[in-house]
Amino acid sequence: MDSVKGQLTLRGIVIGCIGCALITASSVYIALRMGALPWPIVFAAIISLFFLKAVSRGKSTLNEANVTHTVMSAGAMVAGGLCFTIPGIWMLGYADQVDWAEMLLIALSGVAIGLVCTVALRRHFIEDSGLEFPIGEAAAQTLKAGDAGGKTGAKLFGAMGFAGVYTVLRDLLGAIPSMFLGNVSIPGVVFGIYNSPMMLAVGFLVGTGAVAVWFAGGLFANFGIIVGGSTAGLWDVSGGQSIVSSLGMGLMMGAGFGVIFKNIVPKAASMLRRQAASSASAEAPRRARLGAGVMALVVAAVALVLCFALGLGPVPAVIVVALAWVATAMSAQSVGQTGIDPMEIFGLIVLLAVAAASDLPQVQLFFVAAVVSVACGLAGDVMNDFHAGHVLGTSPKAQWVGQAIGAVVGALVAVAVMVALVGAYGPDAFGVGKEFVSAQASVVATMVSGIPSVPAFAAGLVVGMALYFVGFPAMMLGLGVYLPFYMSLTAFLGAMAKLVYDAVCKRRDKDLSEQERQRRQLDQAETGLVVSSGLLGGESIVGVVAAFIVIGMGIAG
Repeated sequence: MDSVKGQLTLRGIVIGCIGCALITASSVYIALRMGALPWPIVFAAIISLFFLKAVSRGKSTLNEANVTHTVMSAGAMVAGGLCFTIPGIWMLGYADQVDWAEMLLIALSGVAIGLVCTVALRRHFIEDSGLEFPIGEAAAQTLKAGDAGGKTGAKLFGAMGFAGVYTVLRDLLGAIPSMFLGNVSIPGVVFGIYNSPMMLAVGFLVGTGAVAVWFAGGLFANFGIIVGGSTAGLWDVSGGQSIVSSLGMGLMMGAGFGVIFKNIVPKAASMLRRQAASSASAEAPRRARLGAGVMALVVAAVALVLCFALGLGPVPAVIVVALAWVATAMSAQSVGQTGIDPMEIFGLIVLLAVAAASDLPQVQLFFVAAVVSVACGLAGDVMNDFHAGHVLGTSPKAQWVGQAIGAVVGALVAVAVMVALVGAYGPDAFGVGKEFVSAQASVVATMVSGIPSVPAFAAGLVVGMALYFVGFPAMMLGLGVYLPFYMSLTAFLGAMAKLVYDAVCKRRDKDLSEQERQRRQLDQAETGLVVSSGLLGGESIVGVVAAFIVIGMGIAG
């Protein structure tokens, strides 16, 4: 049995919940105000370790800190799921058709779906798939370095400090540009190199092969479809962009279906057969059956809430619950490979499926997107935490319970802050060019009318599933097609930096003995991992701190 003793503690829960409330509040503000949401996991890991050591006089363990940071970071992605969808309702003039109770039901429904799905998905993505999970890896390395100190700690925190100062100069002081080559004008293409240590670190950590596929998708979409197609007169620039967005969503959804049908369904059937075979035995796994029954009841309860309390009706409710498994698998795959969780895109995909099968009003379609986005945001966070726990030897059960506690706290805080903001500033303050830009919610509002290019979406769906079944990283291809080109280019430069780093290290060690060479290779690999994790963590931490600063300035003003 998985033991939680000494890992899920009362002091850890208290520290985690306080931190969760603060981080969730800042995440709501930064997501709405700046149209971005940096991962708070590394920040939460450092804060958790610091306060646990303070209250326990140095007697806390890494596993206790890991569970505490799991509680602390959970609410941020719940906030992201709401902030990236719900403001679209206000933008379309339907502010009087959604209240705090409905928002809370949406958040809690998404939390329940996300938690249930991650129970079934954990083993495949964490233990079997071998995915990198760069954000979770960064959290694990941060905890290890903070606990051990020495050279590893100096490398990690030195890289963190550099990235943090760099981010302050870029975002708070404006001393350095946020984009290089951003003045290059290519119709329909957001070209440039994002001046981001975090994005470079993601490319370094993910690896050359996967990032090459990601970058190839970006080249094909932007310079093949948008630029090439419009130049050849096949369609105009906006038409090319519609094809690209639809194709990218189709590829990602196809890859998600591939994960479910290739990796999850066969194993689920095998588990059911083993359980049925052992049910007559006196040693039958009663606790496993009880857990499966509880999860089934949770799913049924969520379906009822969606059907009646949120007014979706039985067919849309069933579609949402069923496709949530696909969407959370897509989220886990994306986070595991890239560190990016485009939760609102996965919500949009399910929204479009529901819209095609029903005649729901627009407000209820936003509810669909919000529930799925919250589930996917939480799933991405859970999988990052599970990866960190796998590295450190933390109890998955303790982490899952901690995630559930933090997610519920985060849902309550996120809804309260969103209600306070719309009450203080009014619904007209949300949208592109407004005080709260809410960029992702604006995209959802635009897409509520339907898929821009149904043929491209259908083609992406089929191709994505087929590619996944033959072992090709279809999710990476889909991300490259969908994401802005500057993100793909910057991640690709990070992967190229790893190639250069490996080549330099290999040349420098060529005259060493085999034993010494192997030792140096391990040290160099650890250095690359630790420094990259520090760069990633430094920028994400400053993103959270900057949100606190902005909130403080807003209150003072």
